[in-house]
Order: sequence, then structure tokens, then C-alpha cells
Amino acid sequence: MHKTQDYYPNCPEAMIVSLARTGDRSAFADLVRRRQSSIRNLMRRCSGDITLAEDLAQQVFIQVWLKIHTLKQASAFSAWLKRLAISVWLQYLRKNDALRDADALAETELAHNDTTSEGMDLDQALAALSNPVRLCIVLAYHEGMSHGEIADLMDMPLGTIKSHIKRGTERLQQCLSAYQDHKEKLQ
Repeated sequence: MHKTQDYYPNCPEAMIVSLARTGDRSAFADLVRRRQSSIRNLMRRCSGDITLAEDLAQQVFIQVWLKIHTLKQASAFSAWLKRLAISVWLQYLRKNDALRDADALAETELAHNDTTSEGMDLDQALAALSNPVRLCIVLAYHEGMSHGEIADLMDMPLGTIKSHIKRGTERLQQCLSAYQDHKEKLQ
């Protein structure tokens, strides 16, 4: 006789979410299995730190377990999970951001870094951005969210979001210009 949990990997996510909302631990474990990689990646892009990303992802899933019963529609799980993950990240920043005004420091570091180094990658370039700018960039480009969705999620004015994304994109282009120069030389 097959156990119900044997079928979870083949079930639609909405069904798994519905079961997890009722306290089904096996369904919840399947949700974690399905979503842990994307949440860890989001946290890594936000924090720039693999170890911290692991810790934050665990915190996200603890919050999911504690709050999943409040989710009204199983079909809204993906957006709800993303909102919860960003909330965990913002809580972490509020609690641990000792260098709130480090924009000037980040700009100074960028000026002294060798931006032509082939070893610079996207994660290092993202790390050069301030936390709010990095989060806007990650949500816009990595998560595919609209400016309006980001403004709602971060409870910030739309103009501020647009400004963060514009400035952040320009800084990333500056940091990663060596890759573009190398690509042009190869053509």
C-alpha cells in the first residue's frame, strides 16, 4: 500500500500548499524541497553571503510553517512566499545593519577596485551596491517583479524604486564593463 506522501512529488503545487495549510508535515517538506533552491538563491543575491543566505532561507521556511495557515488561496503561494522572504531579509537588515549610511563607503571602495579584473562577477558587483539598491535590482531583474510590485513590497515610493533601479543598473554596468569590453574585442 502506498502512502499519500509518496505521491507528493507528482502533485500540483496548489494541492501541496492546501495540504500544508492543514498542518500536513509531509506536504510542507515537499514545498521546502521544491522551493528551497530559489529562496536560497534570492537570499544569496540579497546578502552576497552564502552562509547568511542559508540561515535566512531557513528563517523564511520557519516563517512559512508558522504562517501558512493564514494564506487564503493556495494559488497565491509563490507571491506570498516571495513577500515573506523579502520581509525576512528586510527584518535582518533593520536588526543588523550597523552601516546604514555606507553608500559613501561603497562608492569609495568601488573607485579603488580594479573593475577590469576578469574575476569580478555579478555577485561581487551586487555587493558593491547599498542594501536597498541591491534589493531593488534583485527583485526587478532576478525575480522579474515590476516597479510597482517592488514599491508595494518594500513600502517605498515608486519614484524611489525607479531611482534605485536606475542607479543600481548604472553601477552594475560600470562594475561589469570589463566583460562587455572583452566581448567586443572577441568580435
